[in-house]
Amino acid sequence: MSKEVTLSGQLICGTEEEASRVRAALRAHIEATRAEPGCISFEVVETEDPLIFQVDERFTGPAAFRAHQARAAESPWAKETEGLTRAYLVKGMP
Repeated sequence: MSKEVTLSGQLICGTEEEASRVRAALRAHIEATRAEPGCISFEVVETEDPLIFQVDERFTGPAAFRAHQARAAESPWAKETEGLTRAYLVKGMP
């Protein structure tokens, strides 16, 4: 059995315009990710700072996590969040 992979951290916007783009694309990104094979949980929520989103992900193993990363990189989410600061800690990857 593969070891779970977790990602936790923050997606940080520099402007309200960037945060608005994140909010507009977020629902579709969450729905697509939660539907992926191997996704145990996926949460992206606004923090008290309207420019910062808390991101918490759990996948069944490295293969599922890599598949998610590949799909997300080709999605509208990638375009809308390109260039934003990502301060993430990933555990469970070889």
